Formats: sequence, C-alpha cells, structure tokens
Amino acid sequence: MKIIESFPCAVEVHEHVTIPMSDGILLSARIWLPVNAIHEPVPAILEYIPYRKRDLTRPRDEQNYGYFGGHGYAGVRVDMRGTGESEGVLQDEYLPLELNDGVEIIQWIARQPWCNGSVGMIGISWGGFNSLQIAALRPPALKAVVSLCSTDDRYADDVHYMGGCLLGDNLSWASTMFARNSKPPDPDIVGERWRELWLQRLEGSGLWLEKWLNHPHRDEYWEHGSICENFNRIQCPVFAVSGWADGYSNAVFRLLEGLRGPRKGLIGPWSHKYPHYGEPGPAINFLNECLRWWDCWLKGIDNGVKQEPMLRVWMQESVPPTTRYTHRPGRWVAENCWPSLRIEKTVFTLGPGRIYAPGRKPKNSKRSIQSPLSVGLFAGKWCSYSATPDLPHDQREEDGGALVFDSAPLQGSLELLGVPVVTLELSCSKPVAMVAVRLSDVAPDDKATRVTYGILNLAHRNSHSFPEPLNSSESYQVQVQLNGVAQSFPKHHRLRLSISTSYFPLAWPPPEPARLTLYFHNCTLTLPVRPASEIDKALPSLGDPEGAPCCEKKLLEPRRANWLVHRDLAADKSILEIIKDDGQYHIEDIDLAVRSKTLEWYSYQGDDFESVRGETLWDMTFERKNWRVRTVTHTILTSTSTHFRIQAELDAYEGDSRIFSKSWDTRILRQYV
Repeated sequence: MKIIESFPCAVEVHEHVTIPMSDGILLSARIWLPVNAIHEPVPAILEYIPYRKRDLTRPRDEQNYGYFGGHGYAGVRVDMRGTGESEGVLQDEYLPLELNDGVEIIQWIARQPWCNGSVGMIGISWGGFNSLQIAALRPPALKAVVSLCSTDDRYADDVHYMGGCLLGDNLSWASTMFARNSKPPDPDIVGERWRELWLQRLEGSGLWLEKWLNHPHRDEYWEHGSICENFNRIQCPVFAVSGWADGYSNAVFRLLEGLRGPRKGLIGPWSHKYPHYGEPGPAINFLNECLRWWDCWLKGIDNGVKQEPMLRVWMQESVPPTTRYTHRPGRWVAENCWPSLRIEKTVFTLGPGRIYAPGRKPKNSKRSIQSPLSVGLFAGKWCSYSATPDLPHDQREEDGGALVFDSAPLQGSLELLGVPVVTLELSCSKPVAMVAVRLSDVAPDDKATRVTYGILNLAHRNSHSFPEPLNSSESYQVQVQLNGVAQSFPKHHRLRLSISTSYFPLAWPPPEPARLTLYFHNCTLTLPVRPASEIDKALPSLGDPEGAPCCEKKLLEPRRANWLVHRDLAADKSILEIIKDDGQYHIEDIDLAVRSKTLEWYSYQGDDFESVRGETLWDMTFERKNWRVRTVTHTILTSTSTHFRIQAELDAYEGDSRIFSKSWDTRILRQYV
C-alpha cells in the first residue's frame, strides 16, 4: 500500500470523545477532523463496530480515517456499548438497542459544530450489517452507505446457517465474540472504573452460541435486522462491496436487485477484508472509490458516479487448486444493471457420471450416495480471511465420497456471471438430511478447483421457517442455489458437479447418516452464461491501494497460522486443526503489548455421526507497565441425534490472579437441523 504523507486538509485526531445515549450510557469515539472544520463544517463518515478502536483496529482506522479526513471529511469511529472504552454490556448482534444507539450517534454527529449535517456510514462485516440496518430506520442525517462483506438476510446468508444447515463458522464466530466481549476498557482512558466495567462485561455478555442454536429456523429473531424483509425501507444510496473468497458476495446481487434507490455493486477476488488490503489480489485504491461515492452523495459533486455501471466484478480465470494464493488472475467486467438481461440461463442435464450439453435428455436411471464424514475436510472456510490457508484444496480429495458428474472437454471458453442453480429429483432414507453440491473447474491434468458450492437442509426444502421431515417412500424435487460467481472456464477444461450428503466441518452433519437417491429424468444444472461485452473495455482503472500513515506495531513474538489435517488410522479418527497465532506486538503510541492466540479443532471418528466435535480456544493478553490482563475462553460443541451440547469456560486474570471464572454446560434440542 502506498502511504500518503500529505493531503489537501490537515487533520487533528481526538483520541477519546464521549457520546451520551438517552439512557445515560456513554459511548467512546475516536474522531479525525480537518483542522478548519469548526469554521467550515464538513460531512462526517461513521463506522460503528465492537472491535476496539483503541488497540485492535487502531492501524486500520488511522489509514482509513486519516485518508478521509485529509480529503475534507470528519471520520468518527465509535465502539459499541460494552466494547472498547464504551460503557454498558454487549449481549448479542444487531439488537434494537444497538441500532437505536446508532441512530442517536448519527443525530449527535449532525449537531456538532464541525459537521454540516450530512453523515455517511461505512463498515465491513458487522459495520456493513448495521450500516444497512440503520439506513432502514431512516435517520434524516444519514445520506449514503458503503457496506462491505455484509448481508441483507441474517438467517439464509450469514455466518450462522446456510441453506438451513448449521455452519461450522457459527461456532468459530461465537468463540471470537466470546473472547472479545471479555476484554476490559483501557485504564489510560477510563481511569479506575476500568475494573468495574470489565466485571460487568464478564458477567453480563453471555454465551452467544447458545442463543443462536436456540433459533435453528427462520423466525422473528433472524427477521429482525434482515433488510430483505422490506428493501423499500432503505432510501439512501448504497455502495455494496464484497469478494469471491468472502462469505457474503451473494448479498451484493440481492441488494442491487432489491433496493430501489441509487446503488452500486463491486465484487473483487478478495476474502473478508477491505479491498485496499485485498487478498487474494489485486488490491485496489478502495479509499478513493469511497471518496468518489461520498463526494457524489454527501457533497453533491457531479463526478460521474451516477453514470457508471451498476455492477463491476472481477471475472476470475482458472487457477490450480491451492489453499492459499496472493493474486487471482482475471479482469474487471461490468453490467449496466442487475439482474442483467444479457445473462443467458443455460440448462445442462445430468446423467450417470455426465453433465450433458443443453437439449439432451438422459435416460430414466438413478444413482444413490451416502457420503463419509471425510467429505469436507478440504473444503476451506465458509468465510475466508486469507490469513491462513483457508481456501478449498484440490477437490479430488473430496470427490471419492460424492457422486461426480463431468462435462465433455469445452470446445471454447465459457464465462459465468451470476447464481448457478442445481435441480434434483431425489428420495432420502432419513427424515432429516443434507445435500452439498460443488461446481469445479477440472484442468486437463485432472486437478479440480472448486468454483462455487451450495448446501441445503432437505427438511428446509420448502421453507426455512417451517421445516418438514422427508418421507423415505416419496421423491421430491429440490433446488440448490450455489453461491454467485464470475468465472471463466478455458477451452479443453471440464465442468464437474459433485454431490454429497455431508460437508463437515464447513457444515455440521445431519443427525444420522442418510442415503440419497437421484432420479436423472429431472436433474439439471442451470448456469448464468455471460456473453462478451464492449462495456468491459472502457472501464477505468481502480488504481493501486493508498492510505494514510498509521501507528507503528513492533512484533515481539512471531505469528503462526496453518490448517493441519490429522488422520489416526489405528483409531479411525480425523482432526482438522486450525492455528491462528497472531504472536505478540507492541503498539508504540499507546505503549500497549497485545498477545492473541486462537486454536480450533474439528474431529470425528469413523462414520459415527455422534462423534462429531468442534472445539475452540482463545487466549488474549493486554499489557503495559504495571497493568496486565488476560482472558482465556474455551468452547466445545458436540451433538447426538437429538441434542446439541455446549460446554464453555471463561477465565479472566489480572496480573497472575484469576479474578473471574464461569462455566456453562447446556443441551439444546435439535429441531430439523
């Protein structure tokens, strides 16, 4: 990234500004202001998240808001209640209290003498979510949103459930927040009250995994905050951004289709990161793209944003299968509107082992599959961060436990843009089962790279709100929607469709093994084929990434990250071990050393579905001079055919003394999941 030392506006930083809420709670903000803003008020950009502005997001915030401030915007970074130096307790995601606080924050910003009354919101992941949700509440001062790696649908397309299946990332994410919610405020900011506020958090935040498992279906809990329930509530302009390696790229398509106000979509090759840090690359000058958006909608500058194509995406080219790469070959393409009338939905039929060309009808025949639990060990993470080798490996590792369908070698290149759909006619031996469908790019050397995938809890085939068990004596027609994609398949490569009945640990297995039988007279693969377009040739460059200078972090202990698959053949036990050790680093300007280590294990034994286990361990330490605090959180998730079981522990230390300890052991009824 190119660091810009000089900007049009000089910027002053206010380390800790309190914002009073109507219930008396004080939230903490860090604010970047152009030095002349008091005399010439400016628009403000708000990011409102629970990830600790004082330390954990400090470098990123400084690069982002120093850049915005240097171009004539106030940057306001607020810690949500119960996080960082803000008072209160955070008890779950996107509660009405959080959103109401957001509205009050915007009202407070608009009243400040340095603000001209116009506010924009930006955020990635949590901040992208609540930007959309707060926009749906229509605070008058909120004029535009940049939402990255977010969703409009909290049940069907978030870290918790996919296709009605419980995601492994649900445990991983719950463990992340379990650890972060247990951190104290900084005594250098809040003074002697830090310990009192810390104990409130330790006692009051709760076990979020239990809450999420108690809502296995689409109910009011998930409908709250899902803006897809009524897209018309959002009227301000929305810039929706994601990456193909991220878990949230599907939302960009739906937002462009569902919203009625000004909107624009951008999907790169990236994982769950801001595009100026984009990995896999190429990274872009995303902060400049944000400035163009803010200039248009917050300053009223006619800079061409309104005339640009609605959707711009990175058309990915073929790559060999690997769990980690720094650059994804491809090119930028665009569509003037979405859905695009230019996209051709091409239907391929399926027969035993084959994907047939459009128009061919297969003979009446059938095949069955009951997959081993090993299918999924090489699937990668639902939401990649590219911080570890968390992308899918060679799909030949998975295909031995699946039904596999190959096309003939392509006679020319084939480009897709949009959402593939697989239609299956099937019967099932059990009342609750899942189907996992993968589309891969098979090179002439037979290496198979996963392009996209989808999973479906078959009890949810008609509704995520009202599941229905399967009857083994009946057949059903189901549709499995795969993740949206932009992919170019080269000449002589083959398409491969792989179908399995398990995909652990990306998704938790069903209650017991199930056998699916497919009836090929009614099985199809529908692909969104994109013809060539002249629009692509005229697209301007998105530039190389830029940012403002940020604080120095001195590495004290090295980082370590890896994914390891352990196979104990004697015991017939398999373990996926995930290591994310950030080492220890010192933040120079606040004299704080941070130590963070995360370990995860996902295991099973043989074909015993009741042996499936997920386990996480977080160990974090903050330290300066005579102040040292540490928290250790440990979570284990197991299941039987009838119940989930959560065992969890939280220990907090001040110096060498354990000052808090709490444990949980709870069982939750499995309800068609």
